Amino acid sequence: MDDFLLRALMAGAAVALVAGPLGCFIVWRRMAYFGDALAHSALLGIVAGLLLGVAPLVGVVALCVIAAVILSRAEADRSAGGDSLLGILAHGSLALGLVLLSLMDRVRVDLMGWLFGDILAVTASDMAWLWGGGAVVLAVLGWQWRSLIAAAVDEDLAVVEGHKVARSRMLLMLLVALGVAAAMKVVGVMLVTAMLIIPAAAARRLSRTPERMAVLAALAGLIAVALGLGGSWVWDIPSGPSIVTVATALFLLSRTISRR
Repeated sequence: MDDFLLRALMAGAAVALVAGPLGCFIVWRRMAYFGDALAHSALLGIVAGLLLGVAPLVGVVALCVIAAVILSRAEADRSAGGDSLLGILAHGSLALGLVLLSLMDRVRVDLMGWLFGDILAVTASDMAWLWGGGAVVLAVLGWQWRSLIAAAVDEDLAVVEGHKVARSRMLLMLLVALGVAAAMKVVGVMLVTAMLIIPAAAARRLSRTPERMAVLAALAGLIAVALGLGGSWVWDIPSGPSIVTVATALFLLSRTISRR
């Protein structure tokens, strides 16, 4: 196996292992639009990183974290109009990023790679970011698993049981922000939410416990990455869309199996 293909497979595996459990919480709490808002905001983070002379991934992580904090505060304030703020943040930041990018004449950016992913161009430093960040996200998820589950089931009941719901909500949004930043390199801005949601949705039909759903979601993501990269290599098609297509096929297969 060529080195670049092996690096792509390892990078995709790191994203799948993180996106599976995170995607379960997105499905349970119906946060798909929140993920989209973060993904669209990430393009502005890329431009900010280029303007500041740092790695684009650093800018993506920073902006996603800032957006997550803003949206968490807005969700806590019921009068703020969370859905409207999500839409404004998503499309406003995407438009501003494209405008600033068009004004940067001396900087060449692979816009298609960021929009739809460029997993075959993953470098050793990208691998370190993905696996290091993924390990941190999974460790925090394991540490706060019971509180996050309780808040996802019923926030009022979680408060009665002594869980810190506001902290759990903020923590989950920050973890999703890190997951979005990591997955962008694999499937891009336009498809990152699909990588979080589809494997989790596929696992939901076949699970009776939250833990089983998280494991199956990660497994579905791994299968999607492996088969998507294989299809991309054999038929010379884009890697990111291929991975999402395989994940969609797994979701349809899970529906068929659950019905039977």
